[in-house]
Amino acid sequence: MLDFFKNALLSTCENNKSGSDSEKIKLATCALFLEIANSDDEIAEVELKTIYSIMKDTFDLTDEEVNHLIKLSEEQIQKSVSLFEFTQTINEHFSMDEKYEIVKNLWRIILADNKLDPYEEHLIKIISGNFQFYHKDLIAAKLEVKGEN
Repeated sequence: MLDFFKNALLSTCENNKSGSDSEKIKLATCALFLEIANSDDEIAEVELKTIYSIMKDTFDLTDEEVNHLIKLSEEQIQKSVSLFEFTQTINEHFSMDEKYEIVKNLWRIILADNKLDPYEEHLIKIISGNFQFYHKDLIAAKLEVKGEN
């Protein structure tokens, strides 16, 4: 399934006319991952490792590239007013299936530390709402990720 997401994202990135769209997609995705990990005001080491793994596998990045992307994403998060700018970028470039994979990855990050904080759950509901998901799809993604363990 991760291969599907990786291929879809790489295909989306290659089909864009400018490299900046590809960078916007990576930045928006990474920013959402960081926001969900930090929603409980603490990014656990295992959550950060999960973000690294997902970003490396999804976008075929090196550790150095992921470090740089995380730094840029953190700067962008500080400048942003809301999650909307990140979810809007995803909405402009991804299909519902691709967004579903992002939601699954958000659940992987949330569940990485084996704790479900109410702030994390609230934020993923906001993100999935911005993706125009039904609640049942959010729960299906959660159950799918839980079934992986």
